[in-house]
Amino acid sequence: MKKLLLLVLALAAVLALAACAAPAAPTQAPPTVAPAQPTVAPAQPTAAPAQPTAAAAQPTATVPPANCNKLDGMPTVKAGDLGSPDKPIVITLVPSGDVPTITKAGTAIADCLSKLTGLSYNIEVGTNFAASIEALGAGKAQFGFLNTFSAILAQQKYDVTPLLVSLRKYKGKLENFYQGQFIANKASNIKTIADLKGKTFCFVDPNSTSGYIIPVIVLKANGIDPDVDLKGTQNAGSHDNVAIAVYKGDCDAGATFVDVRTDSKPIKENYPDMLDKVDVFYITDNIPNDGLQVAKGVDQSLIDATVNGLLFISNDPGGNAMLRNLYSYGGLEKVGPDFYAAFAALMKKAGVDPASLVK
Repeated sequence: MKKLLLLVLALAAVLALAACAAPAAPTQAPPTVAPAQPTVAPAQPTAAPAQPTAAAAQPTATVPPANCNKLDGMPTVKAGDLGSPDKPIVITLVPSGDVPTITKAGTAIADCLSKLTGLSYNIEVGTNFAASIEALGAGKAQFGFLNTFSAILAQQKYDVTPLLVSLRKYKGKLENFYQGQFIANKASNIKTIADLKGKTFCFVDPNSTSGYIIPVIVLKANGIDPDVDLKGTQNAGSHDNVAIAVYKGDCDAGATFVDVRTDSKPIKENYPDMLDKVDVFYITDNIPNDGLQVAKGVDQSLIDATVNGLLFISNDPGGNAMLRNLYSYGGLEKVGPDFYAAFAALMKKAGVDPASLVK
């Protein structure tokens, strides 16, 4: 009983931290309101204005092709060595969004990286988040784009080291952090966390930071045990899938990153009325972004080539477009090996110790 009380107090402390970043009232998409009609019809011009003889050409936003010309100072490898065509460097990707989109964008990045460095790269999309961690630990992948919690687990379990952190546009600026959100189908009438009792809820994956780890902490800190107080839960596998399930009513509510409803290209293309049917009612505290990690024992020359190649892609307009297609990245920047240490310590205080999950 004493341990339970201590855990609840710890969870409550995290909630207090999260509340500092959360809005005072539920975040909701603004309603669409028709513009006010004038009470008196405006005076009509005595003569119609001259019409242009031809419609003005509208500017078309085009993405330039990525510059993938080989960079200077890249290492050379012999046949049979890691990075050669018969032994390509493998980059594992977590399936946190639409898998076909991730696969296509990841392949384009690997192809460009191969041309930039003169090394050979392949990508593999994990069947789930844990599969990508294990690929790095087993030597089946040398680099990985892992989500935050998976990066922490991989570092503690397999000495996987952070190299780059992603940057995303957040509130008008490129930031190396993001926030999680709770969303609900408008028909469910869920406005607060307390309203979740007796409802169905969609998570992303047990190793998803904003799609599982933080939401569970928040729920328990608010007196809701997901295994007892919710009518049912499911792991949808990706943030996109959670949003779609809530949109369709398969789940009353769910947890995603801010804001999958507008940042996911497949959702914008296939569910243009997402904002009309799905509301945000809770925002979490800041969470450090995902990024690139390297497995233990990879040669430093290959690490430098990969990092420099990806930074070149990040700064190239055409390459940057590929990163946006991958995980909505706006850029990449270097980080030290202790980048996630403070966040890992915060989770430990809340009773979620990544080290305890390492087997």
